[in-house]
Amino acid sequence: MAEPLSAAGLLHLIWLASPALPIGGFSYSEGLEAGVDAGLTATESGVSDWLSDQLALSLGRADLPLLAQAIPAWRSNSVARVQELTQWLLATRESAEFRAQTEQMGRSLVEWLRLQHPDVDAAFAGIAPTYPVAFAFAASRVPASVPDCCLAFAFGWAENMVSAAVKAVPLGQSAGQRILARLAAEIPAVVEQALPLLDGDRMAFAPMLAILSAQHEIQYSRLFRS
Repeated sequence: MAEPLSAAGLLHLIWLASPALPIGGFSYSEGLEAGVDAGLTATESGVSDWLSDQLALSLGRADLPLLAQAIPAWRSNSVARVQELTQWLLATRESAEFRAQTEQMGRSLVEWLRLQHPDVDAAFAGIAPTYPVAFAFAASRVPASVPDCCLAFAFGWAENMVSAAVKAVPLGQSAGQRILARLAAEIPAVVEQALPLLDGDRMAFAPMLAILSAQHEIQYSRLFRS
C-alpha cells in the first residue's frame, strides 16, 4: 500500500494545483469558449457533460498518463525519458492555441519554481518546458505518491475549467460548484484508469475539441487566450 500523504506533501500539492498559482492558467478555456459561441456548451448541463467527457477522453488518456510517467522519470534523473515525453506532448497538441498554452504555462511554472528549486534551470537544460512536464518536475520533489500528484493535477484543471465556464457562459457560482462536484467525483476513477497506461496506450484524439480550439483562434469576441 502507498504511504499516507504527509501534511507537507498535501500542502505542496494543494499549492501546486491552486488556480492562484501565477502561471496564467486562469486565462485559458481550452476550446470551451468556442463551444459556448457554437451553442455546444451554453448551459450548465452542456458544460457539465462537456467537461466530464474532456476529463475522461482527453486528460485521462493523454496528460494524466504522461504525468504518471514523467514523475518517476524526474525522480530517477532520466533526462532522455523526460525529453521523449515532452516531444510526444508537443506533437499531440492539435492547435496553435493548445501548443501555446502548454508552452507558456510550462515556462511560467519553471520561472515560479526557481523560488523553490534552484536546480530547475539545470534540470530543463535542453528540454522545452511544457506544463504537464514542469508540473511533474515540481511534483517529483514533493513527498507524495504518483496517484496523489495526478489527483491534484486533475483537480487543478477542473477548477480552472469551471472558473472559465462561469465567466464565459456565463453561469452562477452555484452552478459552477455543482459542475465541480461532479468532476471531483469522477476524477479518482479517471486517474486510476490513467496510471497503468503505457506509451502505446496514450492518445490525444479529441477532434471536436481540436476544431473548437482552432475556431477560437479567429473568434470575433473572446475572453480567453485559448
